[in-house]
Amino acid sequence: MYRFLFSSKWLGYFVLAVIFATACVFLGRWQMDRRAETLAEINRVVSNYSATPVPFAQIKNEFRQLDPEREWTQVELRGTYDLDGQRVVRNRPLNGQPGYDVVVPLRLTTGEAVVIDRGWLPIGNNTPGRPDVVPPPPAGEVTVVARLKPSEPKLDRGAVEGQLASIDLPGFASELPYSIETGAYGQLAGETPSVQPMPTPFPKPSTDEGTHLSYSLQWFAFGVLMFIGFGYAARQQARNAAIDAEDEDDDEFISAAGPRKRPAPSPRKNKRRTSEEEEDAILDAQGY
Repeated sequence: MYRFLFSSKWLGYFVLAVIFATACVFLGRWQMDRRAETLAEINRVVSNYSATPVPFAQIKNEFRQLDPEREWTQVELRGTYDLDGQRVVRNRPLNGQPGYDVVVPLRLTTGEAVVIDRGWLPIGNNTPGRPDVVPPPPAGEVTVVARLKPSEPKLDRGAVEGQLASIDLPGFASELPYSIETGAYGQLAGETPSVQPMPTPFPKPSTDEGTHLSYSLQWFAFGVLMFIGFGYAARQQARNAAIDAEDEDDDEFISAAGPRKRPAPSPRKNKRRTSEEEEDAILDAQGY
């Protein structure tokens, strides 16, 4: 019944089903990998974001080469902001609104220098491509609590003077007359003394894992359904072929046997005669 599956037509259908199912598995695994990355980021946020700040002396190596598991760790720093080294970073959206980040080198009392991202500014209305006002950092010595973030990759696009295309720390270091740590920077969580106005502080990262799990399960289900559909179509084809074969056998039998008369229906026999039949029987018995 299923020999037709070895025909070129059905072999082609099977190959298409395999290709489609393979693509579904690939997309499902890709969504699972995305989910694993999201869960790892959520775990880092949950573990590090609100933990007790660590003194710079205990974690300074992370500013040189950041361990991904230490991202969002709070660090306590003490030093002086270098206002001359302040830059704004272009194309930094926040809640769907375009704007800038404000980054300033912090020269520590221990002799090192790190970059602090002090917050976000909206696009200005006075001068195209620049914020209207960049609030200066506190003057003098400050105590800063910042969260560790890795250096960003260099982008193949330029920026006007006083601006950066990304928080590419090695590129930023080339613009300064002193060395800075280039493995990580700090995203401001608080500073003492504080000043007003301040750039807009960054919101806490989302801990919602999103829809990666449901999407992955959907892709796996699509792959399985493809084979179920193939099997159903093959079964219907086999049933239709069996019905056609039975019809051909009946036609051959009729043509070989010739036309046949339908037998006449046998008369119906009643167990009880009617009164007219009884009267006719009496007359017949008397000879009439």
